[in-house]
Formats: sequence, C-alpha cells, structure tokens
Amino acid sequence: MVADAAPEAGDGYDATPFLPRRGGLPAHRRAAARCQGCPLFEGASGTVFGAGTSSARIMFVGEQPGDQEDRAGEPFVGPAGRLLRTALGEVGIAEEHAYFTNVVKHFKFEVAERGKRRIHKPPSLREMRACRPWLSAELRLVHPEVVVALGATAGKALLGPSFRVTKDRGALLPLPQEEQRPTEGRGGQAPGLLVATVHPSAILRSDEREAAYAGLVADLRVAAGALD
Repeated sequence: MVADAAPEAGDGYDATPFLPRRGGLPAHRRAAARCQGCPLFEGASGTVFGAGTSSARIMFVGEQPGDQEDRAGEPFVGPAGRLLRTALGEVGIAEEHAYFTNVVKHFKFEVAERGKRRIHKPPSLREMRACRPWLSAELRLVHPEVVVALGATAGKALLGPSFRVTKDRGALLPLPQEEQRPTEGRGGQAPGLLVATVHPSAILRSDEREAAYAGLVADLRVAAGALD
C-alpha cells in the first residue's frame, strides 16, 4: 500500500511519501511507478526501478537511466549496460547474482536543438536527495554482500560529497553504517562492502577505451574477490 497523499506544492523534493509502508521489492517497484517526488517524472516515460532479486549477492548502482532504459523501463539495457555485462563475464560475476539500479529513477534530459534526440543531463543534488529513499529501500531489501558504485554520482550518493572516482576506485570499503541492516553484529549477515569504479558510459566516451575498460575489469575483480 502506498502512502495516502502526495506532497503538496512547496513541500520540497522527496520520494518518501510514495514508498509503500510494507512489502518487498515487488511492492516497492509498483509504488515507484507512481512516484512524483521530484519534477523529473514529468518528462520521463516512466520510473526505471532496479532489476534483480532480493537474494542478489552484489548490487550495481549507477547514476540514472538513459534513453534506452527510459523507453524499456529496465536499468542497464543500453550500450553502457551491455559493456558492463561483458566485463562481468570476464571476472566471473553471474548476472543472476546481481541487482542493477540507479541513484535516480527517472531519465533527466534535454532535447537536441535539431531533431528529437534526447541528451542526458546529470541530476541535481536536490533530485538525488529526493530519490534517495528508493535506493535506501533497495539496499535494505536486497542487503547485498558487495555494492559497486558506478561513477561519481553513485559514489557520492553512497560515500558522501568527498568521494572522488580517481582517488577511491578499486578499494574494498565498508558500506556506510546507515545502509546496514540493524541485525548486524547480533547474529545477522555480515556488514556489506563497497567498491567504486567508473561508469561504463565513461568508457564509451573515452579516447583510450581499451585502457579504461581494463581499469573497469580490474575494479570488478576486486568486487568478485569479495564474493568468494
């Protein structure tokens, strides 16, 4: 069941009123389809919630859905997603053990001056904060052993504003305490870990794509090793 009322004008950007009071991933996915926690819902085709099961051992968090993801309603189905899946195959991470999602659940874009092509625009801090309750719910419901932050937006959302991809990538870090289940340390699952790396879309834009891809694979090997 979804909360009774949407926030009134002037209440600010916040997805919290749209979260279900109970239920697992299916209930949250249904509720997210109705989210109007920030104005991004107005231009996007629909909400792109995470894909995967609550038993996933590893979670991949990107910035936001792209054009193809927006049209399909699924995360990581465009060129960046295909590149990521190729890299996962190289390091031995099975897709059935993975959960894919984004910090922001709606596609933010501007239309090109000529033609109808929709050009990606980075989400604002206000939009990221508004959508944060959905990501927090996914982390709580899936409780992955390892979270992979793909790019600066995901890294800052999970680790704070001081995060830098160039400085923090490839290291095995503890997932911040606020994302842990309250049972940890009292007979529950072990605290989650986090590995940060570049977003696959950055590799597609790189002039040194081979080296950039090798760096992604190296970072993912760290995440794969934490699952062993």
